[in-house]
Amino acid sequence: MTMNTADFLVEIGTEELPPKALKTLSDAFMKGITLGLEEAELSFETVTAFASPRRLAVMVKALQTKQADKTVERKGPAKKAAFDAEGEPTKALLGFARGCGAEVSDLSEIETDKGIWMVYHLAQKGQMAAELLPNIVNKSLSQLPIPKRMRWGSSDVEFVRPVHWVLMLLGNQVVPATILGHTASNQTYGHRFHAPGAIGIEQPTDYVDALKQKGYVQADFAERKAAIRQQVEAAAKAVGGVAEVDDDLLEEVTALNEWPTAVVGEFDESFLAVPPEALISAMKGHQKYFHILDGNGRLMAKFITVSNIESVNPDSVKHGNERVIRPRLADATFFWNQDRKQPLDDFLPRLKTVVFQQKLGTLYDKTERLETLVVKVGRSLGESAEILERAARLSKCDLMTEMVGEFPDLQGIMGRYYAQAQHEDTRVAEALDGQYQPRFAGDDLPNGAVSQALAIADKLDTITGIYGIGQIPTGDKDPFGLRRSALGLVRIIIEKALDLDLQLMIRYSLELQANIDVNDTLVMDIYEFIISRLKAYYADQGVSAEQFEAVRVCGPSHPLDFAKRIDAVCQFSNMEEAASLSAANKRIANILKKVTVALPEEVSAELFSEAAEQQLFSALDALRESVSTKIAERDYTSAMQLLATIRQPVDAFFDGVMVMAEDEAVKLNRLALLNQIYQLFRQVADISRLS
Repeated sequence: MTMNTADFLVEIGTEELPPKALKTLSDAFMKGITLGLEEAELSFETVTAFASPRRLAVMVKALQTKQADKTVERKGPAKKAAFDAEGEPTKALLGFARGCGAEVSDLSEIETDKGIWMVYHLAQKGQMAAELLPNIVNKSLSQLPIPKRMRWGSSDVEFVRPVHWVLMLLGNQVVPATILGHTASNQTYGHRFHAPGAIGIEQPTDYVDALKQKGYVQADFAERKAAIRQQVEAAAKAVGGVAEVDDDLLEEVTALNEWPTAVVGEFDESFLAVPPEALISAMKGHQKYFHILDGNGRLMAKFITVSNIESVNPDSVKHGNERVIRPRLADATFFWNQDRKQPLDDFLPRLKTVVFQQKLGTLYDKTERLETLVVKVGRSLGESAEILERAARLSKCDLMTEMVGEFPDLQGIMGRYYAQAQHEDTRVAEALDGQYQPRFAGDDLPNGAVSQALAIADKLDTITGIYGIGQIPTGDKDPFGLRRSALGLVRIIIEKALDLDLQLMIRYSLELQANIDVNDTLVMDIYEFIISRLKAYYADQGVSAEQFEAVRVCGPSHPLDFAKRIDAVCQFSNMEEAASLSAANKRIANILKKVTVALPEEVSAELFSEAAEQQLFSALDALRESVSTKIAERDYTSAMQLLATIRQPVDAFFDGVMVMAEDEAVKLNRLALLNQIYQLFRQVADISRLS
């Protein structure tokens, strides 16, 4: 029998939706409908989402128009409980039949491994998709991730924004439904200004082209995003520059426009005396403008705005935007000039008025902790205490400036500019910016020992303080960004090859916190929290979970040391001896787990009775000194290559020697030999964890 299918389209027309949430809402709406169709056992080919400022839509290609008929089996009482001694139906069976709307004669028997049971087979006719779709759409809409729903007019309907129309088509038929207080129709509406009238949609496949050709709406989010990028880049090229297209800004601008048109505007070149980051922040943050760089990477006195109309007079759009940006840039200029009237040091006392965290004190308290901690970190990197303390002392001062008050994303960046303006040591100025790096995944790491030391100290202070007072991140809740800080911290240490003892630094940092009891358990808990961030970091580099765990369980306190062990384990895993030695170590680990007595520290050759144990002992003895030397030099790769050479005597030992001998002294001697092998490997990694 041929299954009937038809395309399905639903569109919710609204007031302008929140731009930063549009893509999330669109994806969730599509996911909800997909899940609803799967639960209803309605097959389909593809599901596509459309999203613009005034609409959320989903199109389903080749949707099954009617559920398949099916037989539902209802299980009743066991046969022995269904009939009495005379073979008459019991109350239990009669009640079951009545509940099914059937007679006892309509029931069947099934045989299971637990005996014979009574069942009723109910023929269930499939429902029409048109009957099921309203509930599927309503359920998906009710589950959208909307933090605060709103009501409008006298209606009790709630949604993220007021709803103006609902379109629902299955094939060329309107699906009878009331969605968010609106009766579904086959009408959509175009651009608010270019085509505000109703547009009839005859069938779902007409939707995208009808909106584009009649409605001045580009409904496909990805297509609109690509078009904006192309327009912005072309507009910049036309004026001799290159557009810096920030992806987050591009996403937001895509969510703000239905019919995008890029327009180039200009501003007075005198504004270029202000640090470019401040001008860019004003353009991006307030006006959603893209900035343009010249051939030397310097900011040009031009910007690109994306207008939501195709104006017959583009110059009026250009001049309007130029009028709007001028006071924003004038504010940035005023802040720049005002902040430089006093040295950064003068902002320091104001940090006493800003609480970092109630139990951890103010930003001034944090600064004082950093002055001590940064020296502990930085002295081991070869920097002077004087420079390190100066960087820490000024580290948070720019937070109190007018510029950062207006543009918080400029923290650190403005600190660097103000420090340069007052002729601070270059290392200090760079550190005020570098302390916040990496700001996001894939961001650059701080350069120079002072910047690196301050970045590490700042992140350590936050992690140890917040974790120490019990505010451990749970689920997706991490208000202080501890996970991001922890990953940034270990990335700096590893990628910049800094030989720092992380456990020691955690203890130093905790001891500077006023309201935290420092103990070994807390130190190790924080260490594990930080190191656990490396699991995903290494997974991205192709390191398996087993390889990561093989090193993690050994607890190396230096992240750089951790990284060298990971390299060694990865190279060892590719050797032909790896599988055999990993299996042998797993076997040894399992044997040693069951040992309840202390093993001899030294292995006695006099207790050997088998050639294989003598050969293994000799092979181990010959390797021990050279392996220990390589481990002391942290040349773990060479150490593992040396250890790989004992594969043959280890295999021969397990083939020819009974470890658990009847003679207690012989048994303990053999266990001690195996323990020495296991512990020697563990000085690099626990390879018993490798599969």
